[in-house]
Amino acid sequence: MVLAAGAGRRLRPDTDALPKALLPVDGRVTILDIALRNLAAVGLRDIVIVVGYAADAVRDRLAGLEREHGVRLTLVDNDRAEEWNNAYSLWLAREHFAAGALLVNGDTVHPVSVEKTLLAAGQGLGGQGAAGQGAAGQGAAGQGAAGQGAAGQGAADDATQQPGIIIAVDDIKRLADEEMKVIIDSGGRLTRITKLMDPALAHGEYIGATLIGASAAAPLAAALEATWRRDPSLYYEDGFQELADRGGAIGVAPIGEVEWVEVDNHDDLRRAREIAARC
Repeated sequence: MVLAAGAGRRLRPDTDALPKALLPVDGRVTILDIALRNLAAVGLRDIVIVVGYAADAVRDRLAGLEREHGVRLTLVDNDRAEEWNNAYSLWLAREHFAAGALLVNGDTVHPVSVEKTLLAAGQGLGGQGAAGQGAAGQGAAGQGAAGQGAAGQGAADDATQQPGIIIAVDDIKRLADEEMKVIIDSGGRLTRITKLMDPALAHGEYIGATLIGASAAAPLAAALEATWRRDPSLYYEDGFQELADRGGAIGVAPIGEVEWVEVDNHDDLRRAREIAARC
């Protein structure tokens, strides 16, 4: 699953007619191309893309993207993408992550090692992981990607509950104010995720890639709905916080020393173009 609905206002004029996901970063290769390529490389070929701003630009390229990457694409439209934030975008796709999904942000450039890290972490949680399905080419990035590998253990207490969601975290990068920072407890579970945190307190930065287990899908959808109804300008990461506050177990998977960038502004775009050929 790829979130690609945002307007990318800080990247204008490049995004006057394109969503961030369609910005070229390596010749004609776009950010979306890299996301689809990575998902296909780990065997996840049924992919949902949440679109909003300049959605027709993605829709016009759909057949070509499917041919290029050997994937099957489904679009979910967010008609409020220019006013509301991505907690609403992800909630709109709740039926598609109901059986589990591997979610990536459509403005992040990273190597496929990130997807492999998440799937490997999911495989160790419950005996039927997405990594096994993906390697066999049977996984689906929009339907059943996480399988039962990231499944939680129902009403088990926090000490024994398996995480139903695993987020990819960079615990090496030096942090500043803009990053989506995380704090974890002694058991490695997420306790806080926000940009509004002293970087010195953070364990690391969430990089915009998440494995959602089937058992966590309904609780996550409920947390996302509570989040956007409270304030539609909130991020889906605020939905993760809501879920954690409700007792949901969210694990973290360190990505190691990896070149990656979230493309928010023109400096980020220049950095993406430096590293894209190596992704």
